Amino acid sequence: MTVQEVVPTPAGRTPATCFEYQRAESWADAVELLELWDGEAKILAGGQSLIPMLNLRLAFPAALIDVNPIPAADPRVERDHLVIDANTRHRVLRTSEAVRTHAPLLAHAVQFIGNVRVRNRGTFGGTLSHADPTAEIAAITLATGGEILLLGPAGERSVPVDDFFVTYLTTAAEPNEVVIGARLPVAGNARWAFHEVVRRYSDFATVSVSVLARPAAKGGLRVVLGGVADRPIAVDQGLLEPVLTDPGNPDRARESADAIAASLDPDTDLHATADYRRRLVAVHTRRLLAQVFSEEGAP
Repeated sequence: MTVQEVVPTPAGRTPATCFEYQRAESWADAVELLELWDGEAKILAGGQSLIPMLNLRLAFPAALIDVNPIPAADPRVERDHLVIDANTRHRVLRTSEAVRTHAPLLAHAVQFIGNVRVRNRGTFGGTLSHADPTAEIAAITLATGGEILLLGPAGERSVPVDDFFVTYLTTAAEPNEVVIGARLPVAGNARWAFHEVVRRYSDFATVSVSVLARPAAKGGLRVVLGGVADRPIAVDQGLLEPVLTDPGNPDRARESADAIAASLDPDTDLHATADYRRRLVAVHTRRLLAQVFSEEGAP
């Protein structure tokens, strides 16, 4: 259904059972439809998060705007940045030579997303838009840096990834904007490591740790944690000083990891206590820092 064919939902609709289905042929169409529905519509891409929310009656949109007809170009390098379109499927991120070469941390972490069905249907932009604080792609994108590309009624704009994730399931995108992609700095000779702890295969991460070490002139060391706050968080650089001062010393890695864990105030829930999450952060951050700096010399 095109924008011109939209028929407003009857005023007496039952939210749990009735919504309009719209197809957007372009991102501009999607923005126009979002404006038309004035905050009452949801974007449907891979549907791996939205459909369960609909099934559980956690979302009551007046319309679903299907963006699957919008093609995604292959990931590509433009001016020292890896450009990834929003509709790129997770499995493409895993197999793309451009991603494996220029964002190997992302290509590696994708294998931990959900299960094979989720990886075949889920999209890069959908994960960023959903902003789950345990999501692998959200954490890796934050570790990588760069910017998220948005399209709205006023045109295209970019938001630094450090400013994009706001809180639980909330981003800096306006209600009538859509994520159309991202620009990530190429990895170059960066060193990296990733680990997540799950209770069972395909579960949401209890804790995840991402480490990306670039040459100091190109960004230095970034450590990002998932599952310990209302959004993925980048570790304060001051807490990394011990390991940066003496990268090859495992005692300095432990010092930084312990300081990072002590700085956290995670929630206690059905999956883990706050103390257990801090312990996971301390252990796995220490291991990953030691792994990243295990080769002779620092990046």
